[in-house]
Amino acid sequence: MKSKISEVFQSIQGEGKYLGVPQVFVRFYGCNIKCDWCDTEASLEREEGSFKESSSQDLLEVILKEAQSIHSVSLTGGEPLLQKDFLRELLPLLRQRGFLVYLETNGILFSALEELIDQIDFVSMDFKLPSSTGQKAFWEEHKAFLNIAIKKDVFIKNVISLSTTEVDVRFAAKLASEVNRDIVFILQPNTLEIQDGIVDQCQRFQKVCLEFLTDVRVVPQIHKILGVR
Repeated sequence: MKSKISEVFQSIQGEGKYLGVPQVFVRFYGCNIKCDWCDTEASLEREEGSFKESSSQDLLEVILKEAQSIHSVSLTGGEPLLQKDFLRELLPLLRQRGFLVYLETNGILFSALEELIDQIDFVSMDFKLPSSTGQKAFWEEHKAFLNIAIKKDVFIKNVISLSTTEVDVRFAAKLASEVNRDIVFILQPNTLEIQDGIVDQCQRFQKVCLEFLTDVRVVPQIHKILGVR
């Protein structure tokens, strides 16, 4: 079986709870949604993007060449869980080599996660706030997903843009608290709006979220600030 892979490279994690740790990133091509602020060639609506088809064994060999004193292998995208059958082959190979598996996901495909969760160590789960993404709400999917992901080391990431409403943020925080009020809950300012007051907005939303949760952090995309991949 083969999967569409956009790129494989080693860098530091630039987002969320594990900010700054060294990882090998495997970027899968293809996503089931298209957020307004998306900066990758990952949408299923854009088949002209660059990718290479790779088998799980071939991909493992590329990862082994890139991996030098890393924390984990980050499966990112796009949406990796669209490739669940491929991941069913790849994940055992990674774990046999001693790698920890870090999944970056839009937090929607809960059925796929349920099949693979036992071979995943960390879950970086997006909440796709409709006022941020320009897409429909996925609250039911997010809650079902989180109830599975909570078995592992999971944190929630919310991209905050100037269009994001307090109503959406409050609902997201409440939903997360119903699963675990101690979960790490990240408010990530949209990098394109850093100079436009978005950090102040994140700080206001942080106070709202702390009504429901114990650990709410404002964390920007550090890799973009540092100019690394």
